[in-house]
Amino acid sequence: MLWVDKYRPHTLDQMTTVNTDIAQHLKRLVQDGDCPHLLFYGVGGAGKKTLALAVLREIFGAAVEKVKVEGKTWKLEQGERKIEVELTTMSSNYHVEMNPSDVGTKDRYVVQEVIKDMAKSRPIDAAGQQGYKVLLLNEVDRLSKEAQHGLRRTMEKYSSACRLILICTSVSKVLDAVRSRCLPVRVAAPSVETVEKLVMDVAQKEKLVMPPELAARLALHSERNMRRCLLSMEACRVQQYPFKADQPVQLCDWEAYVTQIANEILQEQTPKRLLQVRGRFYELIVNCIPPELIIKRLVRELNRKLDVELKHETARHAAYFEHRMNEGSKAIIHMEAFVANFMAVYKKYLISSFG
Repeated sequence: MLWVDKYRPHTLDQMTTVNTDIAQHLKRLVQDGDCPHLLFYGVGGAGKKTLALAVLREIFGAAVEKVKVEGKTWKLEQGERKIEVELTTMSSNYHVEMNPSDVGTKDRYVVQEVIKDMAKSRPIDAAGQQGYKVLLLNEVDRLSKEAQHGLRRTMEKYSSACRLILICTSVSKVLDAVRSRCLPVRVAAPSVETVEKLVMDVAQKEKLVMPPELAARLALHSERNMRRCLLSMEACRVQQYPFKADQPVQLCDWEAYVTQIANEILQEQTPKRLLQVRGRFYELIVNCIPPELIIKRLVRELNRKLDVELKHETARHAAYFEHRMNEGSKAIIHMEAFVANFMAVYKKYLISSFG
């Protein structure tokens, strides 16, 4: 078992990396017996999913951890059209966890039909429990507007039999109508000191000797992402043990790949190179790297080698094309457009500098 799963907190009292007041407030809501719809938002690796699972355990007890993973195909009828939707769910007797945005443009059918059917049914063996089922939805900010409107209607109509726990990174991409029907909970990223303490605690439990210098470097490298920090720590353990104070922290393969793409863009600005970059983008997307993360990492790598006057312009264009990417359906088109735009700006800058 990976350390990130092995040392995941299971109860609200164990959530030491999250604001204690938040955990205690949620605990009081559950104990009062009237838990509202919840919306957890914050950066990746801050503990949103862990906090949501801790709330579920507080409501239903240890039985909520007995889950099954199921890939199911729903055949939905929309007038004369017949639509097939395939989605993987993780469920117990008391909750269902899913990611509706995985089905792409069909997400509204998942919300309108699949979630509606689940919301109608009461939990199995509800005696002594709250009498409602909980639906845990990941990446709500990636849902289309139609799907979010359908979600709002589901929340209103089936609130007596169903509670929703929504998880997202950017709360600004969630409709006001959905936000207003939830209790929003911001899960802030832990401090670097907290992440460093987590590294030392895990090392102590694993009976490893962790140099403080390496622990500090792991915390900085992870950018306050606890999940990434523990994964990097485990990679260092596989790479070399006993640990050394000057031991390098390995980059993820996709991060090294994006660095390579940035170097290729700076070396040559031609249609041929643009076509090569497009192929590399496809390879990253096929390996489930989110397009927003690719652009963010690419801009960071490009800015490391750019003059100050170009950095602001690059960031502005990246923000523009990322916004268009979120509004459109084909991410690769907007990613390629950003690279083409950057190549034109960079080549013009080179010509003016040496011309």
